[in-house]
Amino acid sequence: MVSIHIEYEGDLHCRLTHGPSQTTITTDAPIDNHGRGESFSPTDLVAAGLGSCMATVMAIAARNRHIELQGMRIHVQKEMASQPRRIRRLGVEILLPPTVESKDLKFLENAARTCPVHQSLHPDIQIDLTLKLSTSSDAIPSGNMTTPASS
Repeated sequence: MVSIHIEYEGDLHCRLTHGPSQTTITTDAPIDNHGRGESFSPTDLVAAGLGSCMATVMAIAARNRHIELQGMRIHVQKEMASQPRRIRRLGVEILLPPTVESKDLKFLENAARTCPVHQSLHPDIQIDLTLKLSTSSDAIPSGNMTTPASS
């Protein structure tokens, strides 16, 4: 069991502390929900958790088959619903490094879909997953995980 400690700091900001490592992160409400958008929102952390969980589980599975995933990039796009306010869709695009072979795509996709965060999300959340093999011209956009209208 892992403990996470949360302190409400006021002005819709929270400080989260991971018990075992004492690492801290902060959250803020998104601009479209009374916040200033100065940090991840709680639902952004769900999206980030899904992407990082998929990466971790894929890397564990790949290690057993001697598939190198270093340099893998993941972009998660979060869309919100308004009534009730909740995550409606998470679009996950995984760009695999050029060392990965096409014959390994299904294996890696299955690993991603079996990550604990994916398995824990409500079935009403649409999860669209795309895996692509990298070429030298491929790039996943960097920047915000959400568009301003969907925070």
